[in-house]
Amino acid sequence: MKIPTSIFALMSFLACTLVLAFPAPAASQTQNVCIQCHGSLEGRLGKPVQQWQGSIHEQDGVTCNECHGGDPKDAVNAMSPARGFIGVPEEKDIPGICGRCHIGVNRDYLASAHGKALGKGGPSCVTCHGNHAINRASLALINERSCSRCHSYERAGELKDAMVKTETLITTMEDKIDTIRKGGTDTEPLEKALFSARNQFHTLFHDVDVKKVQNESARINRDLGKIDASLEAILKKLHERRIAGAIAVGSALLAALILYLLRKTYEKN
Repeated sequence: MKIPTSIFALMSFLACTLVLAFPAPAASQTQNVCIQCHGSLEGRLGKPVQQWQGSIHEQDGVTCNECHGGDPKDAVNAMSPARGFIGVPEEKDIPGICGRCHIGVNRDYLASAHGKALGKGGPSCVTCHGNHAINRASLALINERSCSRCHSYERAGELKDAMVKTETLITTMEDKIDTIRKGGTDTEPLEKALFSARNQFHTLFHDVDVKKVQNESARINRDLGKIDASLEAILKKLHERRIAGAIAVGSALLAALILYLLRKTYEKN
């Protein structure tokens, strides 16, 4: 029996309505109700989600509940203190919250002049790094506009100048390692050495002792120089290998061309 078009259309409409009204459980479990709710709001309440989108935290899968607590999978209990919701953290608690992930960085911060001044007019993590629109940490965060909000930029500028060369070296070497890895060479030992040097360098980011930062940066640069020499040696071998391969291919093609021409010559004769 053929179903009338009008009835078929009504059945399709009801089916779609049921799907929208009762989404699959698996899909709903992966949804973050904090982002869903605040992402649909305008103004002050919606701004945090807009700032968070595209941040390093979004890229790394760090969402609202990591800092604000609550249950991101339950709309009813999303803001329940029983589920750990704390709302906006108090300034004195911010380093502890950030330090749950950034353990070493938190230790360095608390030992610094900035950390010791926490609660006494000194900066917390969000003062320099922001709260929602967080970018990857780099020396760009040390700038006159930010630092001069609390003090003169002179010392901060000296600290930054001492570390610029080191950061540039590390970035360049990371690119070299990536090139070598793509060339099929094992880079694990060099990656571990660079990782260690980079971690030592990052401990200086919260130190405000200019002389110490200058001396430590110089020492790290010497260590990086040794790693870079190894990278350059590998890159040189890879370059020579590519040249040798190109010569071999070119020679083979030339030989094939000569044989082809000789055969054509004999065929004519």
